[in-house]
Amino acid sequence: MPSAPRCLVGLFCWSGKIPRRGRFVKEVARPRLGSAVLATTTALLFCAALSHAQSGYPIPSASPVYREVTDETGRTVRVPQPVNRIVSLAPSLTETVYALGLQDHLVGDTEYCDYPPDAQKKTKVGGGINPSLELIANLHPDIVLVTKAFNRLETVQSLDNLGISSYATDPHTVEEIISSSIKLSNVLGAPEAGATVASEMKRRLADLQQRIGALTPKRVLFVVWTQPLISVGKHTFIADALRLAGAVSIVDSEQDWPQVSLEEVARLQPDLLVFAESHSESASPAVETLATLPGWSIMEAVNKRRVAVISDAVNRPAPRIVSAIEDLAKQLHPDAFTEKPESNKEKIEKENPPPNQKPTGHSTFSPGNSQARMAILGGCPCAR
Repeated sequence: MPSAPRCLVGLFCWSGKIPRRGRFVKEVARPRLGSAVLATTTALLFCAALSHAQSGYPIPSASPVYREVTDETGRTVRVPQPVNRIVSLAPSLTETVYALGLQDHLVGDTEYCDYPPDAQKKTKVGGGINPSLELIANLHPDIVLVTKAFNRLETVQSLDNLGISSYATDPHTVEEIISSSIKLSNVLGAPEAGATVASEMKRRLADLQQRIGALTPKRVLFVVWTQPLISVGKHTFIADALRLAGAVSIVDSEQDWPQVSLEEVARLQPDLLVFAESHSESASPAVETLATLPGWSIMEAVNKRRVAVISDAVNRPAPRIVSAIEDLAKQLHPDAFTEKPESNKEKIEKENPPPNQKPTGHSTFSPGNSQARMAILGGCPCAR
C-alpha cells in the first residue's frame, strides 16, 4: 500500500517516495489501476484545495515595482510604478499636472488649488500648510506632490511615516520652473508631455525677448502686501519673471519676502507699482488710499496712478507664469507690441504686386503665417 500523501501548504503534495531526478514524468505517466490510484488522486486534490484555501490567491501577486528618484531638495524618493494616483499639496503643482495632461490621475488637491476651474472639483485634503493626513491616506495616492516654499517639512515626514511617497519641487527662476516641469513629467511617467510643455514655454519667452530684449527695463515695485509693505527678493522666481518682462525690482534684498520701508520706496521712486490679480479688485482703492499716506504721497507712480495689474499666475511656479510675463511686458512696453500701420501706398503695392513679383502677404492658412502657427500651438497673440 502506498504511504499517506504528504503536503507542504502552498507548495506541492506527493504520495509515497520522491522519485529520482528525471523519472517524475515517467512515474506519473505510467498507468496504474485500482483503488490505490483513486485514493492517491483524491488526496492530491484535497491537498491542492487546502493549499488554495490557505493562500487565498490561485497565483501569487507580483511585488510592487518602485523607481528611486532624487527630488529637488535632494531627497531620495521611491516612486511606485506606474503612477496612477496623485495628490497635489500646492496650487502650482496642480497647474503643472493639468499642463502635462495628467488631470485624470489627480485624485486630490488643496483648498487653494483653483486653476484650472476643474481643479476645484477634486477632493480637497485641506490647506497646504496643514493638510489632513487622514484624507490623504484615504485617497491611496501613489505619490504626493509638495513644494519646499509652500509646504512644511513636518508634512513630508508624516507622509513618510505612513509609507506614502512624496516628491518635492523647489524652483527659484523661470528657467528652473521649466526644468522642474520636465523632471516632474519624468517622475509621473509623461516625459513627452513635459518636453512639449517646456519647448512651448521656451519658444514664447524667446519670442518675447525679440520684442523687448533691447529696451531699457522699467523700475518697478512688486507689491505682495501693502500693510505692512512686503515685496519680493532678488533670488525669487517672481523677480526673475519681472526681468523677463522687461522690468527690474527696486528691492535688492537677499530675503525672499522682505518687508520694505515706505521711506526707502519713496527714495527709490519706482516707475510703476505691480500688483498680482488676486489683489486686482483692491488695487485701485489701495493706490487711492496709499496716496493719502505719508511717504506714498510723494511717489510719482502713486500720484500718476501708474499701476500694472497682472495674472496671479506670476505667484505660481508653473507653466502658466509665461502668460503673466507676457501680460506684464505688454503693460510696461506697449510700443513694442504695436505693429507699424501700413500706408495706403504699401497696401496698394501688397495687393497689386508687379507681374514678376510674388505677393508679400501670406495666406491665412500658410504655414509661414505666424498668427496661424501660434493658434495651432496655443501661443499668445503678442508673440511673433
